[in-house]
Amino acid sequence: MTSAFVPYGRQIVDLDDVAAVSEVLLSDWLTTGPAVDRFETAFADFVGADHAVAVSNGTAALHLSVLAAGIGPGDEVIVPALTFVASANCVRYAGADVVFAEVMDDTLNIDPDHVASLITDRTRAIVAVDYGGMPCDLDDLLNLANHHGLTLIEDACHAVGADYRGRPIGSIAHMSTFSFHPVKHLTTGEGGMVTTSDGELATRLRKLRNHGIDSDFRQREETGTWVYDMRQLGFNYRLSDINCALGASQIAKLPEWVETRRQLAARYDDGFSQVANVRRPVEPADRRGSWHLYPVRLVGPDVPSLRRQAFDHLRSHGIGVNVHYLPVYLHSYYRNLGYRPGLCPIAEKAYEGLLSLPMWPGLGRDDQDRVVDLLTTVTSRL
Repeated sequence: MTSAFVPYGRQIVDLDDVAAVSEVLLSDWLTTGPAVDRFETAFADFVGADHAVAVSNGTAALHLSVLAAGIGPGDEVIVPALTFVASANCVRYAGADVVFAEVMDDTLNIDPDHVASLITDRTRAIVAVDYGGMPCDLDDLLNLANHHGLTLIEDACHAVGADYRGRPIGSIAHMSTFSFHPVKHLTTGEGGMVTTSDGELATRLRKLRNHGIDSDFRQREETGTWVYDMRQLGFNYRLSDINCALGASQIAKLPEWVETRRQLAARYDDGFSQVANVRRPVEPADRRGSWHLYPVRLVGPDVPSLRRQAFDHLRSHGIGVNVHYLPVYLHSYYRNLGYRPGLCPIAEKAYEGLLSLPMWPGLGRDDQDRVVDLLTTVTSRL
């Protein structure tokens, strides 16, 4: 390797974050305490939602959203083919069936027209993924959902800080889910959030994350009672005050970090503007992405071979490129359920050439230029 390894994503933690966590560690509350409330309030304010419910990770956020929507055995939920497996697995956790929808060739987001063709009398929800941090066609999807009496669950784990037609992501769908894994825009180590402007959904989510119990320990302490009632089967999906203190500290830096990601995306766009075999990601005029990923698509006569060469070449030079994603139904678990190749041809074709380039606020310009030069070199060999 010619220089230090450059990951495709990485957290940034500074001394302010350390101090915020240390303050909680020395306090009386390590979980179900006031830091959770502070983080939820700050996050809801940031995305423009009435409610934010902190949970243990992004997958838990998806799972609880499906349960809060009342989905169970015999139901169908429409999910895009090109996403991380959690977007579909959350449906299976509830015992429901996944119906995979095609993606659009430009943004690789779920195709509303294909969604409309898949709705049956068993359909209960649509899971819309903001692929790479680029918002979906949310108005079209929300209109479909409302017309058919469905719940629109937005998997916005890539898209905090993005906006669609002037509205922040997290304030539009019936429920929006977020992840705070270290490669995301802000981190709590592990953690997630569900935002909604529906008070009834927020109440369900809060109970479901705490075993289905109608109160938490701090609420019982404040009222001087030991009495609680488990009203439904729930889960321990709480997020600790330690995690929430880190998240609340990071929110203050989030606007700057999102802007840096946008600048990095613009520099990549310029760097690849004349490279024939590299197809750059698209940002439609009515939205602004927050660029969790910068996913290029390689094009040419033998795309899988070119992608393999490019991946190996950049990795051998210390560039931590990655691939997002194999269409979900091509994983063994889903193949064993009967799903087969050919279901969503656009998603499958896109996957063959996808390559995620390093994208995080600490990425230096020299390293970014190195990424562009290396990928340009290997793709120009055709």
